[in-house]
Formats: sequence, C-alpha cells, structure tokens
Amino acid sequence: MATGPLQYTPLYDAHVALGAKMVLFAGFQMPVQYEGIMAEHRSVRSDAGIFDVSHMGEFEVTGPDRNAFVNRITCNDIAALGPGEVQYSAMLTPEGTFVDDCTVYRFDDKLMLVVNAANIAKDWDYVVGHKGGANVRLKNISTDVGLLALQGPRSEEVLQAETPAALGAIAYYTFDTISVAGCQCFVSRTGYTGEDGFEIYCRSRDTETIWRALAGEGKAAPIGLGARDTLRLEMAYALYGSDIDDTITPLEAALGWIVKLDKGAPFVGRDALKSQKERGVTRKLVGFTLDGKAIPRHGYAVYHEDRPVDIVRSGAMSPSLGIPIGTTYLPAAVAKVGTEFEVDCRGKRIPAKVVKRPFYTEGSVNKGK
Repeated sequence: MATGPLQYTPLYDAHVALGAKMVLFAGFQMPVQYEGIMAEHRSVRSDAGIFDVSHMGEFEVTGPDRNAFVNRITCNDIAALGPGEVQYSAMLTPEGTFVDDCTVYRFDDKLMLVVNAANIAKDWDYVVGHKGGANVRLKNISTDVGLLALQGPRSEEVLQAETPAALGAIAYYTFDTISVAGCQCFVSRTGYTGEDGFEIYCRSRDTETIWRALAGEGKAAPIGLGARDTLRLEMAYALYGSDIDDTITPLEAALGWIVKLDKGAPFVGRDALKSQKERGVTRKLVGFTLDGKAIPRHGYAVYHEDRPVDIVRSGAMSPSLGIPIGTTYLPAAVAKVGTEFEVDCRGKRIPAKVVKRPFYTEGSVNKGK
C-alpha cells in the first residue's frame, strides 16, 4: 500500500452519490462495489461496464533520447512500437525482478509510461534515478490525468454514441486522439478484463463530464475494484503485489514474452535474466482450481508432496465459471497442467490441480478484437 496523505480521484463525489462502498486502495479512496461484485462482473462479461482508474500513474518522456532511454529502463523493445501503439512491459531491478509492470504509449513526439497506483512514488524515483546523461525531459503527470476504462462486448457501441471518431479503426493495443463527450482525449483499445474495451485518458477536470456521458442505464454500468479483480484473475492477468513483485522475475511469472534480451540495448536486469534463462528457472507461476467450494485466498499456504512450496498469490470464486480459481508458484519440474497439490484453507488442506490459463476463454478480446 502507498503511504502519505489520503488521495481522491476526480470522481470521488460521483461514487459516493451512487452509493458505492468506498475503501482505501493504494492511498486513494476508491469504490470497491456499487450494485455488488457478482452483478458488476457479469455486466462487463455480457454488456458494458465503466471503471474509474484515475488512481493509476502516468509519466511523460520527451526529448531526442526518449526512445533509447525508455528502452534502457524497460525490458520490452520500444523499437517494435510504432506511433499510436501500446506495449506491455516492465521496469526491473538489477536482479531481474519487478520494480513494476507498466504499459508504454508511443506518440509522435513523446512516450508515456502508465504504472500501478501503489508504486507511483517508487517508480518515479526509479525513472528519475536512471536518467543519467540522457537528453530527455521527465514529467510525472499522474495528478493531471483522469483515466476511465470502458469494458465489455458493448463498449464500442456505448463509446461511439459520444464520439465522432471511427472507433473501429482503433485496433487492439493501439490508440488515437479523439473527442469524447466534447472533451479532447486519447483513447486506447486496451483493458484488464479480457473483454473488448477502451481506456480513456483525459484532463483531470474533464473526467466527470466523460463519466456522466458513458455511465448509467442503457450505457455502461459503474464497476468497482472488486469486479475488476475477479475479471482480471479469470484472464490470469498478473497483479503487482500478488502474482509479481520485487522477488519475482518475468521468466518465473510466465511473462518471458515481454523480455527482449537481444533487442540491441542493454536494460536494467538484462544480465540477471540472461543468466537465469541459461540455467533455467526453479519455479513457475501456475493457475489452479480447487476441489469443492473452498475459496483460495491470497496468502494461504500451498503444499506439494506434503512440503510447503509457496502461498496463494491470487484467488477467488470465479463468477463466470462457478469454481474456485487461483495462482501460485510451483517448482519448475512440476509446474505443468495436471499436477496435483494442496492449499491450506483455514486449517484444512484442500486438493488443487494445475489447469491451463487463462481460466476464462470466452471474452470478446478472444473473438477477433
């Protein structure tokens, strides 16, 4: 959790007016649910939902060395990213473990890194600390930017009613500068749910105008952090602080595809990851299901062949599938589909089995978007 003064997004009053249950998250007062987690989860899977994610952090990088600089502090390859494209990546420690995962937006004249809310201060120190002699200008624009995530199979229809732009031209993991509800924004076809959808970046002062244009009956249902978590877990998307942290490398977390060891630019953590790849990882992240209806909660002990091997990293009862699902790390030799192990749920060891990820495969992202 972030420390410091309590923070509020531009939509705090709107959430309270809607009767949202507010909780402290990453130093912000955030809505965990409105109607209820199950109903909100199903709204996103079957229709459209809108999330306030204005607590996320954004860093702007300009200057002639911007691409080389960001290539040095992230493990993916900026050279593979054209203007108007988005890339999932990570900032790493010299040991190859996660400082944070992030997304990188490439504009014609700048780059933007989007980072997790709880890590804004730490990530900013990291970015600034690696500037060295690079000819770049760095700006933390987190408090200036509002961010809404519109997700679900009907998200394009809802957003199209509020913009003259041709949204069909915005492909998956690309973005464009458009007008939404009369406000200038840039909008990417990205998300954290497994459904088709958009992330809408706007000026902080315009956030409520856009929210009111998109949220409500016949439009998109307001969705809280509770359903955001169950939606991302069904897709096995990594969550910093649970599935990944500063003790875990991308190779262990099944995120080797974001590591470009041979991109032609040395990056922080490269040597450690190259060495780890050569010798092989000793543990791997897996997805699992439990027998019965016990729910695997974060922190529950995990046993393989009667030996403690890890904890539950993420876990919940899947609203879409009706079964308990979770993630954990197992020794590499047994981290494969079908491996059986146990999870200690409130003092009782419950049989578990490794299954293929993602858990949920019917999302609209997997249907051509």
